[in-house]
Amino acid sequence: MTQWIKRFRGVEQRFTQRIAVNWPECRKALSSSSEEDDITNNLVHRLCKDPVVRRIGWPEAQFVPFEPVADTEAVEGKGYIDIAVIIDQDRDVYLAYECKRLNVIHKRKRSSLATVYVTEGLNRYITQQYSRFLPMACMLGYVMDGQELYAKKKVEASIAVNSDKGTLKSGPIDIDDIVPCKRFQTTHVRKDGSDFDVKHTLLSF
Repeated sequence: MTQWIKRFRGVEQRFTQRIAVNWPECRKALSSSSEEDDITNNLVHRLCKDPVVRRIGWPEAQFVPFEPVADTEAVEGKGYIDIAVIIDQDRDVYLAYECKRLNVIHKRKRSSLATVYVTEGLNRYITQQYSRFLPMACMLGYVMDGQELYAKKKVEASIAVNSDKGTLKSGPIDIDDIVPCKRFQTTHVRKDGSDFDVKHTLLSF
């Protein structure tokens, strides 16, 4: 199990590196007014063409995780994960990335959207809607005005206030950046009592 978890964590490092490599060309095809799904779809489109990514796993946009329906042989969908990296051709073993825009400019006013990042992104891991039995998951923030330090500050403050109460175990702590991305980590307690890590990566427009 220890070796498996180490390998799973290695997938995150390697895949996020490929996100960073592909991001500049992806960004050129988009604009600062692009919607979240358009950004994510374009990013996944490029990642699927990356030969290095194919050796890591298979990325899917809008991935639907399944969960068995109690006392039946049926399953039900648990929502849509923005990006899931399928590992070993097993759809129950995936690395999830929830993606959210940050620092959106509208009519010359900036909305940080850090609250949405937590309530409609991070909390879906804490409540076990996504990555229920997996040791870690990821958040990807598209920083639309390029001000990563401001976005990071607002997200960290929002995590303290808006993540499900009593579930933040440690962090946010800075981790090694993957150029050109700012990165940090939080550790949480799920509702079933298990710990898990979330790696946060900020991508600048």
